[in-house]
Amino acid sequence: MMGPAIWAVPPTIDDLLAQARFGLRRVEPMSAFRAVRGGAVLIDIRPEWQRRADGEIPAAMVIERNHLEWRCDPACPGRVPEATGHDVSWIVCCDEGYSSSLAAASLQALGLRKATDLIGGFQAWRAAGLPVAAPGQPRRPRPPQTCDDQ
Repeated sequence: MMGPAIWAVPPTIDDLLAQARFGLRRVEPMSAFRAVRGGAVLIDIRPEWQRRADGEIPAAMVIERNHLEWRCDPACPGRVPEATGHDVSWIVCCDEGYSSSLAAASLQALGLRKATDLIGGFQAWRAAGLPVAAPGQPRRPRPPQTCDDQ
């Protein structure tokens, strides 16, 4: 396993984003839509206030960012039932496709090699005319497989 990157000068967020995206095979909205129909798991990591304001992707599992690694790690007691192994195809979606890149890279660091993110996030999904539930009452985030929350 590789250790953290060594920087001569402290990195900027743009440096970290570029490093995260280097290892991702990011997907456009239509490709993500087809991948979900083929068995990939789309995860919406946006906070409730964004989902309430803009709506949700009906096919997406809601796991807010602060629980993502625990819910997707197949070795974690707090995982979701879909976290069956390291070969699950996770597609992470945020609002515009920035924090999802960092989140997907974090999943890859856990050995989830098929983790990636949605280019342009929810905003690009909606702009592509793909299914979106109307704003209003957002769904609750997915609970862990067990009652113990991490």
